[in-house]
Amino acid sequence: MTEITYAGLSASVVSLVISLLIELIVWSKVVKTNTLHLRHTAHVNISLCLLVADCCFLASSKPESISEIWCRIAALLKHFCYLAMFFWMLSLSTMLLHQAVFLFHKVGKKTYLRFSLILGYVCPFLIVFITFLTNNAGAQDAYFSLETCWSLGKLWNIPNPESNKTLAEKYLKSVENLIAISNISNDSNLTNLNVQTCSEDECTNTVFNAEVTVKSSGNGIVKTAGFKYLQDYLPNTTETFNINSIVVSTTTQRGKENLEITLKFPLLTQWPRHVELQCVSWNYNQSKWTAEGCKWGGASNPDECTCNHLTSFAILMSRYPIKIPYMTEITYAGLSASVMSLVISLLIELVVWSKVVKTNTLHLRHTAHVNISLCLLVADCCFLASSKPESISEIWCRIAALLKHFCYLAMFFWMLSLSTMLLHQAVFLFHKVGKKTYLRFSLILGYVCPFLIVFITFLTNNAGAQDAYFSLETCWLVYSGILKGTIYTFILPVGIIVFINLFAMIVVIMKLLDHKSTEKSHEKEIQAAKTVLRSVILLTPIFGLPWIFGFATFSLDLTAGAVTLAVNYAFVVLNAFQVCWKQQLKRPKQHMYTCILTKHYI
Repeated sequence: MTEITYAGLSASVVSLVISLLIELIVWSKVVKTNTLHLRHTAHVNISLCLLVADCCFLASSKPESISEIWCRIAALLKHFCYLAMFFWMLSLSTMLLHQAVFLFHKVGKKTYLRFSLILGYVCPFLIVFITFLTNNAGAQDAYFSLETCWSLGKLWNIPNPESNKTLAEKYLKSVENLIAISNISNDSNLTNLNVQTCSEDECTNTVFNAEVTVKSSGNGIVKTAGFKYLQDYLPNTTETFNINSIVVSTTTQRGKENLEITLKFPLLTQWPRHVELQCVSWNYNQSKWTAEGCKWGGASNPDECTCNHLTSFAILMSRYPIKIPYMTEITYAGLSASVMSLVISLLIELVVWSKVVKTNTLHLRHTAHVNISLCLLVADCCFLASSKPESISEIWCRIAALLKHFCYLAMFFWMLSLSTMLLHQAVFLFHKVGKKTYLRFSLILGYVCPFLIVFITFLTNNAGAQDAYFSLETCWLVYSGILKGTIYTFILPVGIIVFINLFAMIVVIMKLLDHKSTEKSHEKEIQAAKTVLRSVILLTPIFGLPWIFGFATFSLDLTAGAVTLAVNYAFVVLNAFQVCWKQQLKRPKQHMYTCILTKHYI
């Protein structure tokens, strides 16, 4: 039908254009009398109306690809042009009728022309205009249908889906009762209905890959029926859940005491993380799904249900992921405090740099602190800019993910540089390394290493493609399971750095305790090293341990309950609001407090 429609319309448009061109060419030679003038005028207007209507029909032949306003305009034009075409035909027939009845009554050409224009255009315009106004100013489904872009609605009536659902419910109940009372001993496999029977003590029936295990006392046959596609017709009585499995019905002649049914459903749609599933049964009295008497297997067994009664079963999946209460408020509060504190920290470093930095050790220490603060500041600003991924474009989401990946890695690598410096000074006490050498080493370790990790990860994941390198829903790296996804190019380096930092702290502490007596020339350096050590001991748990909670959030699903919520809250709070450390200046009674707060909730 579609091919015939397009072929017919195309031929019609071409023929009408040719007809109008011919009329234009031969008009002066053919039109010799008033009657011929009025006849050809009607033919031209009929052709014009039909041409415009056919062009509108072709333009709106695929309503799903055009906007509502253009669909409304197409319906209006088609309504008017088709009506005008018939009214011009009425004008032509009226003229012929007048000439036939009133043979000797002559009517002027201008009078005929005015009559034809009024009848051919004003009358259909009034009909369309009144129809448009009386149907909510041309509202959708009142004046025109968005499925057809036509003002007369659908050409046929679609059956009421509620009647189908009622019929589906009756069908389910009838088949369930029929299986229960019939003497079925052999399995029956049909296209949309699969029936399995079992008479063992612990029966397991499999229908359409859905496995049903029944444990009960007594003797008798256990009958299980699987209904393919029936879930699409039974009414979905919840607004937040969709049916995500076939419908399975189980009946038995055994006693219903100590009855335990375990069902394993093949899910129709893949189960995403943090989305709740419900094991339900059909309640015939209330005509709805109910979770009473059924228990879901949890995140470890998402396709498993355990029930204690007999009826028809299915799995419902929530349309929306679970949201953690007040998580957004904590995130924004922590990020705001983080950005302000980092700016203050950098300003304080700028003001007191010349007074505090007296030795090479202190110079390198404060250089590391400044770079750590800068990396955190840029990462937090990127996090704020991409906090609502749905409102930014894909390219900006990719850039935010890149910057956050690089800056957070750079922060940890600068901490590694700081702990490496301490470890070198503690192990090789008398081996001096120049400030420039340390600085080059720190810059390479702090920026080049994370850059290489990010660059290689970016290239090996389809040049930073969506869902390969980053997720458009979070503007952050992708987690696809245990040791799967780009998130591990962040987690693994961070874990290694935290381990090295802890090892370095243990070695430095042992060396400092071992060297109680040192030469006076080294007292200043040792005092500075102790100060750095205090910072590392403080910084490593601050920047390391919260990410251990972050890794736990990947392993735990929010459907697990209170434990997962506690881990998520701990991760966010420890990252968002962290301890301040105190830096004592050499001047008496002069102290400086610097607070570094970090936040990144994955």
